[in-house]
Amino acid sequence: MQLTAIGFDADDTLWHNERFFKLTQRRFTELLREHAEPDHLAERLIAAERRNITHYGFGVKGFTLSMIETAIEVSEGRVPATILSEILAAGREMLSHPIELLPHARETIEALSDDYRILLVTKGDLIDQERKLAQSGLGDLFDAVEVVSDKKPAVYAEIFARHAEGAEHGLMAGNSLKSDVIPMIEAGGWGVHVPHELTWAFEHAEAPSAHPRFAELPDLGALPDLIAKITN
Repeated sequence: MQLTAIGFDADDTLWHNERFFKLTQRRFTELLREHAEPDHLAERLIAAERRNITHYGFGVKGFTLSMIETAIEVSEGRVPATILSEILAAGREMLSHPIELLPHARETIEALSDDYRILLVTKGDLIDQERKLAQSGLGDLFDAVEVVSDKKPAVYAEIFARHAEGAEHGLMAGNSLKSDVIPMIEAGGWGVHVPHELTWAFEHAEAPSAHPRFAELPDLGALPDLIAKITN
């Protein structure tokens, strides 16, 4: 089977990201300790995020607005302005966090770039994703970069048709089964799961283990060997 294009997710596939959300959520829990128990607060926050995805999209800005909404809800409108200010400050800090590449990210892309078109397909806030890509030092390695509002089969089909020979000749590698793997397989391509130690609750899904175009790897360093097996 001929592969012509390899797609990569960005956050928690090429560089760390979720750890900064977890750190901020712990700070949020401490700020709201007088208004809600940690488990209850976490449930209310994820519920707010789910409601707000269609309004604010994925990323830090939507997360920050969801924290503010949750703080108002659990405090029944009594949350002090000082706490809201601290939540906003925490969101701004997230938008400037340093970029730390995950193991094998650069070497894997470089190893594949001579034989395949290399695509970056990520969702989230455009400005923040552009910042992270610039700071990662990986920008020049991609033949195309797509920042999308969500990752659906039709999105992958359109991207791989526009930049390559279609999803059926493409492979997508990422840490999210829900966003990177399953919709790519549904579009006709390969979906390769590269788990990260931290995964946002919204991204959990059952692995399509029986599907012939599904694979799971311990890290990105194993991807070139997998592709060699697929194409030989």
